[in-house]
Amino acid sequence: MSLLIINRNYMLHKICLIKKFKFDFLRKERQGSLEIFFFSFPPFSLCQLSYFFFSFIMALLYLLPLFYIIFHLYKWVLQKRGQCCYMLAYECYKPCDETRRLDTESCARVVWRNKKLGLEEYRFLLKNMVSSGIGEETYGPRNVVEGREESPSLAEAFSEMDEIIFDTLDKLFARTDISPSEIDVLVVNVSLFSPAPSLTSRIINRYNLRNDIKAFNLSGMGCSASVVAVDLVQQLFRTYKNKLAIVVSTESMGPNWYCGREKSMMLSNILFRSGGCSMLLTNNRALKHKAILKLNCLVRTHFGSNDEAYECCMQVEDQQGHPGFRLTKQLTKAAALAFTMNLQVLVPKILPLREQFRYVIQSYYENRIRKSTSSTKPEAVLGAGLNLKAGIEHFCLHPGGRAVIDGTGKGLELDEYDLEPARMALHRFGNTSAGGLWYVLGYMEAKKRLKKGDRILMISLGAGFKCNNCVWEVMKDLEDPNVWKDCIDRYPPKSLANPFQERYSWLNDEYLSFVRL
Repeated sequence: MSLLIINRNYMLHKICLIKKFKFDFLRKERQGSLEIFFFSFPPFSLCQLSYFFFSFIMALLYLLPLFYIIFHLYKWVLQKRGQCCYMLAYECYKPCDETRRLDTESCARVVWRNKKLGLEEYRFLLKNMVSSGIGEETYGPRNVVEGREESPSLAEAFSEMDEIIFDTLDKLFARTDISPSEIDVLVVNVSLFSPAPSLTSRIINRYNLRNDIKAFNLSGMGCSASVVAVDLVQQLFRTYKNKLAIVVSTESMGPNWYCGREKSMMLSNILFRSGGCSMLLTNNRALKHKAILKLNCLVRTHFGSNDEAYECCMQVEDQQGHPGFRLTKQLTKAAALAFTMNLQVLVPKILPLREQFRYVIQSYYENRIRKSTSSTKPEAVLGAGLNLKAGIEHFCLHPGGRAVIDGTGKGLELDEYDLEPARMALHRFGNTSAGGLWYVLGYMEAKKRLKKGDRILMISLGAGFKCNNCVWEVMKDLEDPNVWKDCIDRYPPKSLANPFQERYSWLNDEYLSFVRL
């Protein structure tokens, strides 16, 4: 027997339920506004109980996949919310001391000081200086400008790093109103200088950073180290929530200036210049309104398993024992292969499906035509027919040299408007190694190209051989002239011709061929 107490207002509704389930009515009692009904429930057979249990289990089995999908979808959403990486600000380095400029005259003095060079070496330097795309206002290490490149000291190496790192960090903290004590992660990448204690320890000591800071010092990563550092921060952001991170990217040029006569090692003296950048990143969504960029995706490719690629950029000593950085003719081939491998992963992440489908169809028909004509000649350019502009508005190319910029632009079928930022960064500041990408970005911002919602593809190439690319989304219209403030109105110049060609073209005169300088 069971007891059911119901209010008078709901009596008719309850009686209908009783009739539906066929309960036996025994008696009714009244207590105030309540009426108490006594029923007897019919006994359930074992078959009925088994049927109800089986039905319940089957319902769970049907709903289990749905619960599984909902759980993983919820988990994926939470992970995506926690994986955001915003850039709050960045600061590029520009020396205040104009005596460090390496114009035509300064470069000539550095060249003439090397008594090991002969006429052929001078001609080689002239040819590459003229075609390098570097202008008259780049900056060199202090010890090189002052004539001490053959005997660099540890003190001068520290001085070079301190000047770049502390100058950019001081400006970064002042610009963002962020206290050094709020920094949770610190990543420093300098490929050719790794002292003990590390440069991260030097920064922690200078700014009295917290004891629990996560500090990382990256070396040997080459010109693509900046994107490697950003990727490291992004991975840490997946574990640590609501954190602030500092990335410092620069290179030590003074102690690594080549003083020998091997042509493949003299190229680094022509291309590389002093520079660097510090940037502030966060995964705190509460600071989203202050962010200038958001990291959408990042792809890293390492082609070091190939011997030619591994050896095309390498720090070595020549036969006379002079240390330097060797760049071989295999560099362009290694860059093309690594870049192609990277694009195979990156393109599906950044291009709409319609463009990917169009490219697949076009490639299929081109391959059929090539086979039908029995042509075995490979494609001359990378990514022929691939329209990256369907998913990217701006291209931030590593300013490694005119050949690198031209080759990348040709492979991606970019026009001069797209290549202009990289060309101008190379002309004004030279190849500043890992910090070079941010001078290119600064040019875009100074020219007021970057609008809210635009996507920027950063392309970096480095020793190893590595190709590391990432895509940033612009969070608001950017117009800060930054490090380009005093010269942006002069760019692009009417001509990129190097004055070296006019002043020292006499080195190519044939009557000097018998002379040994």
